[in-house]
Formats: sequence, C-alpha cells, structure tokens
Amino acid sequence: MELRRFIDPDLARAMTGARGLGGPDLSRWGLALLGVTVLRVIVAAWTPLSPDEAYYWVWSRALAPGYLDHPPMVALWIRVGTALLGDGPLGVRLLAPLSAAIGTLFLVVAARDLGQGDGPPAGRMVRAGLLLNATLALGIGAVTMTPDTPLLFFVTLALWALGRLLATGRGVWWLVLGAVLGLACDSKYTAVLPGGGLALWCLCSRFGRAWLRTPWPWCGVVLAAILFLPVIGWNHAHHWASFVRQGGRAGDWRPARAVQFLSELAGGQIGLMTPLIALGFGGGMWRAWHRAGRDPGAAVLLWWIVPSALVFVQHALGDRVQANWPVLLYPAMAVLAASPAWRFWRAGTVLGFALTLLVYVQSTLAPVSLSPHLDITLRQMAGWQDLARKVDALVAPGDMVAADEYGLAAELALALPRRTVIGIEPRWALFDLPRPVGGSGIFLCSVRRLRDLDLSPFSSATRIGTVERARKGRVAERYAVFRVTLAPGPLAGAARLSAGEE
Repeated sequence: MELRRFIDPDLARAMTGARGLGGPDLSRWGLALLGVTVLRVIVAAWTPLSPDEAYYWVWSRALAPGYLDHPPMVALWIRVGTALLGDGPLGVRLLAPLSAAIGTLFLVVAARDLGQGDGPPAGRMVRAGLLLNATLALGIGAVTMTPDTPLLFFVTLALWALGRLLATGRGVWWLVLGAVLGLACDSKYTAVLPGGGLALWCLCSRFGRAWLRTPWPWCGVVLAAILFLPVIGWNHAHHWASFVRQGGRAGDWRPARAVQFLSELAGGQIGLMTPLIALGFGGGMWRAWHRAGRDPGAAVLLWWIVPSALVFVQHALGDRVQANWPVLLYPAMAVLAASPAWRFWRAGTVLGFALTLLVYVQSTLAPVSLSPHLDITLRQMAGWQDLARKVDALVAPGDMVAADEYGLAAELALALPRRTVIGIEPRWALFDLPRPVGGSGIFLCSVRRLRDLDLSPFSSATRIGTVERARKGRVAERYAVFRVTLAPGPLAGAARLSAGEE
C-alpha cells in the first residue's frame, strides 16, 4: 500500500517515458545518472588517495565508536569498500559514487513531496537531481571518501523521510527521520544543525506543534539518540576528546577579521555550488521565504536551512569556516531551487558539470602543469607511490618507517603494507593500535616543519638526506630523512599503523 504512494501513477508514467505531466522523460535522466556514476567510479579508481583519506583508512583498520576528529561512519564505509575491492583507491571510495547515485534517487522523490504547487512534478524532480549533481561539491565528494560523503547521503535520506511525512501525514515517518538523522550524526557532528532547525519548526509552526502532541517525533528523537549513544560513550571514555576538539571552535570571536572570514565563506560557497547554481539556490530560498506562509514544504525547508546557515555566519565572525561545512545544506537548497523553472537552470547545470569535468581531468591526467599552491590534486594526492618506493629503498629488512604527520604516516602505511610504519603524534594515543617498543629505521618530516621538529621520541637521530614527492617534475613536498632509533619503552603518543611482514 505504501509502495503505491512511493511509486505513484504519475511518477511511474514519467519514468517509463510518458509526457502527460508536461515534464521530461525521467528514464532518460536515469540513464544519464548511470553514466555519470560510471564516470565517477573510474575517476575514483584512478585518482590517488589524499592524506585525509589514507588517515580514514587507518580508522577502518581500528574500528571504534569514535575518533578524535569525527564520528565513525566514514571508517565503516571504507571498511565495507575495502572488504569488497581491497585497499586501493576504488576500495576506499567505493561507496562514494554509489551513495551519490542512490541519494539522488531519494532526492528526486523529496523534491516531489516537498515542492507543492509548483507545476509538473517530473520537471521539478529532474531539476533537483541535476542541480545537486552539478555542484562542484557533490562532483568532488562523489569521487572521494571523507566524513561529508556519508553525511550528505543520510541528510538526503532525511529530506526524503521529511517529504514522505508531509505528503502522507503518517507518524511512522518520524521514526525513519530520527534513524537517518542519528546516522547522519554518526557521520559528522554538523548533522545536528538541520536537526535543530527541524526542532525549531516543530516549536514555531502550527503543523509542527500539532505533531508535538503525538508520540511520533519524540520516538524519533529517542531513536536518533540511541544511534548516537556509542559516540557519546566513546567520548566519555576518552575525556570528551572529540567533543572538546570540535565544540571548542564555537566560542571564537575575532571581529577584526570577520570581513575576511565572511568573504571566504561566501566565496567558498559560490565556488562549491558553482556561480549560476549559487544564484539558483539563492533565488529558491527567496521564493520559499515568500511562500512559507501557505506552503508547508517551503516553510520546513527554510527552517532546515536558515538556522544552520546563521550558525556558520556566526562562526565566521571569529574563525575561518571550511568551505565544505555548509555542503550538508545543499540537498535542501536544490529542492527549493528546483521548484521554479528559472531561466538559467540548464546553463547552470552545464557549467557545473563542465567545471567538475575539468577537475576530474586534472586530477587523473594532469594535462596542465600548475604549482602546488594552485593545484590541490598535486599538493595532496600526487606522488605518494613514488615516494613510498624511494623510502622503501632506504630501509633495511626489519627496519621501521616513522612519520610525525598523521597524513604522511597514513599514506606510508597504505603504500608500504610489508613495512612496519609508525605514526608519532599525540592523536594516536586514542587509537586501539599496537604501541611501538624500541626499534630503528628512518623517520620522515616535511622540510617546512623542521623548525618545530621534536626528536624526543628517539634516542638517536641523524639526518641522512631529503626525498621529494612530485608529479611530472612538479614537486609537491620535500621531506627530510633521518636515521633514528626509538627511545626505550612504549611511546604513548605513537602507534604501529601497519605491522609489516618482514
């Protein structure tokens, strides 16, 4: 019975090519989504892993309910992918292009349910899916694996459940909504922001207050809390390390630099949305503002977006807002922007996909030689396998390889599975990984960090040279190499990231 509501006759006709709705043929766009997903899989397989992705891969080797930087969902997703396809780039990133494709299907249904009174639903559904997929944020996020990847997926599922709730009036959808919001919080802490906006909608709107007189939303909150409870337990056992690290940013206040930080926030969003889609997102929100009094879907989406956006603006008054943080609001913005058939939506999607394609070509083939300051793929992803070969040639059988940057150590652990690779940094004390006890080998440190280098973990250290990480003659980073012997006894701030087989 509910399945018939999910795939109603209008939607079924549109997906099979009927034009009675006045909208496009959704089956054609479904084939386009399949083609884009295949392209993303290829790019994900060919592009080297970034240091952060290698770091999350280490998480997946030591699964836990929490970590210093984020909740555990990204580690679980990587563990699934590597269990199926091994520890290569595609194994680590497998669920990224797949979740982007599946999430798009849920988003188009959310656009149908939340975009009331805006003409043929098929056109609205297609526009929502195209606009989100044409953003540079999703284009990059669909070929990489970071905490934003599962976050965006579960936030999109939450919009789908919210749309089903408004379309059907069935309270059971609160349970689905609570479950996926709980999983979103298990992906990244910022998921609490749209959840908070939804709570404000319940308190401030007539529709929301009516639901509060039933047990359904309260049961949804309990379900979300249960799913998040392991993260709370991990933090309690580790002196609230992750909550303190992430929550400590909230109180920053530097109004003298507010103009700079706000400009960076705005510029970063225009870049990740792409310019024309940014205009469409802004126009969709403006239109929703004027319709909110008579359109429950527009009202709830504004509550979903605006309080979260104000939090990011407030944070920019005291510190830099990373460009990827507001990306969790993009699915809701795409739904709002899809409601009016604004004139430039096709041009916006074409520009967005073109810019994304340029990024894909540069990350895989590097046809343009750029400096590391301009080319993030060179700066973060290039040359790791070649660097690992150089390091392997310097190490005698049975010797260790150590590094004091988490990303460098993780990349070496991934590229040198037969070597004993040791990370030396306080964060490793929070991992359930073996602690090194003695040993000798080599230690790598970025040349730019030599001024602050701490050699206290070693009883002896002698610099023996420098190695480079490069692509096509362009140097991304230089590393000083030391011959070292670990100080006797276990090191609290160190861990063996790969055990080695020699």
